[in-house]
Amino acid sequence: MQKIFRVMIIIAMLITAYLLILAWRDDYADAPAVDTTPEVSTSVGADIPSTTGSAGDIPVQSLPVDAGGVAPTAPSKDTGLITVTTDRYDIKINPEGGDIVYAALKQYDATLDSDEPFVLLENNSNRVYVAQSGLIGKDGIDTAEGRATYSHTASSYTMQEGQQTLSVPLTYKKDGVTITKTFTFTQDKYPIDISYLIQNASEQPWQGQMFAQLKRDDSKDPGMSDKGALSMATYLGGAWGTPDDPYNKLKFKNFTDKLSVSSDEGWVGIVQHYFVSAWTPDNFTGSFFTRESANDYFIGFNSQPVNVGANKQATLQATLYAGPKVQSELKEVAVGLNQTVDYGLLWPISKILFAILDGIHNLIGNWGWSIIVLTILVKIALMWFSNKSYYSMAKMRAIAPRLAALKEEHGDDRMKMSQEMMAIYKEEKVNPMAGCLPILMQMPIFLALYWVLVESVELRHAPWILWIEDLSAMDPWFILPLLMGASMFIQQQLNPQPTDPMQAKVMKFLPIIFTAFMLFFPAGLVLYWTVNNLFSMTQQYLINKKVEEEQKRRTVKVLD
Repeated sequence: MQKIFRVMIIIAMLITAYLLILAWRDDYADAPAVDTTPEVSTSVGADIPSTTGSAGDIPVQSLPVDAGGVAPTAPSKDTGLITVTTDRYDIKINPEGGDIVYAALKQYDATLDSDEPFVLLENNSNRVYVAQSGLIGKDGIDTAEGRATYSHTASSYTMQEGQQTLSVPLTYKKDGVTITKTFTFTQDKYPIDISYLIQNASEQPWQGQMFAQLKRDDSKDPGMSDKGALSMATYLGGAWGTPDDPYNKLKFKNFTDKLSVSSDEGWVGIVQHYFVSAWTPDNFTGSFFTRESANDYFIGFNSQPVNVGANKQATLQATLYAGPKVQSELKEVAVGLNQTVDYGLLWPISKILFAILDGIHNLIGNWGWSIIVLTILVKIALMWFSNKSYYSMAKMRAIAPRLAALKEEHGDDRMKMSQEMMAIYKEEKVNPMAGCLPILMQMPIFLALYWVLVESVELRHAPWILWIEDLSAMDPWFILPLLMGASMFIQQQLNPQPTDPMQAKVMKFLPIIFTAFMLFFPAGLVLYWTVNNLFSMTQQYLINKKVEEEQKRRTVKVLD
């Protein structure tokens, strides 16, 4: 009897210790207020990657006889940033270099109850995080001495209702070569197409290569700013993938290590809580790289050097994704990009749980009620196993007086007492270890659901009822953790009590310990555990009653 409770105590302590590790964060301070006013980057030389590879040919086309390149665009008198508004983005583009220096996601609030959109990319005194691209190499227009300054016909672009795509062209002309950098935004989509049309109307061949990179400093993850001091610090850093090796993490501190991978369908990105930005090459093989300069970190790729002959033209292009980690959308951009929704070691269980949870939500429309339905479905799926376990525990509860009598009779002879106990277990067909089964089976599901709540952007700021306005954050009034602790205590009373007084005291403290830790965990996770306890209590109560009736009938039969 004592062994079973020792095992249960160890399991409970392991779960508690693991949750403590998950809850612990290096930083306890709230994120500082963010200045979202874009600034123009001044570290030009550091922003330019080194060239790679040797020159090669790409498909080129002859220029129209009367064109001589596209018609030159009148330079804008406004030397400021170009603003772009779509159904999903508020974007700012710096004409110097044509970099995206600001990207706000209109469908996601900055914080709970905020009217401001979440800012993913920005360039200011609080955070440097921008998406850069350009042309480098022999005839490249971006050099360590300066980035190309593009002319543009308008300083503001807006996607109109019903408009499927919005194009923002920037133009640069030099020595008979016209380069048109075009940003193409698509309605109801996050991927942004960036293309370079190189039109060589000169008498000399043009040679260069495209680069695309993400530049970020070591500032904190703004996605964690409203999650509380003890919330889990999720991964912040670089990542890359290819069809053969879909998902790899690379911490900022390791960016000095040379990344030498090439792929025409791969991607490079920076991952943070709920959101990701990533570049993927289109129709060319990109050579991936990482580097560090001062406090800035770069991850990106170069194309191979390309030749554009005299009176020829060619196009180089890439796709930028800057948005939420929605698995269905990421999967369409590049192989492995959806794995940035990182569920950890228990990812197979997490993916199944999320798929079921998402399906329920599509029917119900509320994530809180969906979690409750998921909990019930999990309990039903495990009911056969839990019934066996609870039945054994109920039998243990029923024979507790006989075991206590054995202790009184053979307390000084442990061997004799163990023999008598085993005889009773055999007679009653009881397995004392069966009580561990519910905890062992629930633990991986519990931990997998934790990662679903932490990593799935769909549950970010998802309300349930009344005071629960964000299931991915802790309960602001601590009501659910207290209910969970109370349900755990009541359920404990339905179990057979330890015969050892010290073990009995430790078991009584477990609900208090779990409640203390649950105070700071996502409300959705506490909701799952509370409903699980309530369901288990009902199930165990009914089984206890059934076993008590069986014992009464057996007693009556013996007396007769």
